[in-house]
Amino acid sequence: MVTSNALSADVQAELIRRHKSTATTILSLLVAVILLSVLAFVSQKFLVPRNSSSLDMTFRIIVPILGLGAIALRRTRLAKMRLQDIAALRGASGLLATLQKTALLMAIIGIAVALIGFVSTLMTAQVWYMYTAAVVAAAILLFYGYPLRPTWEQAVQRYSPTENSTNLVESES
Repeated sequence: MVTSNALSADVQAELIRRHKSTATTILSLLVAVILLSVLAFVSQKFLVPRNSSSLDMTFRIIVPILGLGAIALRRTRLAKMRLQDIAALRGASGLLATLQKTALLMAIIGIAVALIGFVSTLMTAQVWYMYTAAVVAAAILLFYGYPLRPTWEQAVQRYSPTENSTNLVESES
């Protein structure tokens, strides 16, 4: 494991700040998903049961598409070549911003899945939607997108240009 001592103090401070805010946001969204599940369970006796085959089919199509799309989005945004290009163009700060935005995009898609399940539960009074979408799919997306600080440190150390590296234009002359 790479230690964080190799990072400059400014980069380390920004990494800690960005990681803390991102992790706090994702954990608070996870708590919101759990609260939505509890609210769906409690409100179950106040809802009128209805069958909606069109809502059921829509739910069964949209939730997997959002889940798989979020995974594909994360893999695309965190591709090695893309991170190298971002670090070369914008430096460590741009790389950290990209890592933060990617984690937050995953969390937004996860909470969208939870909200779709909650609204479906309110419309049909079937708690299955909420438990499937919120507890399973949304929690998986939130945990999959959760930022790990050692991973962020390794990415910054691996992809950020160092002071000793030479520019391509300088090496040609």
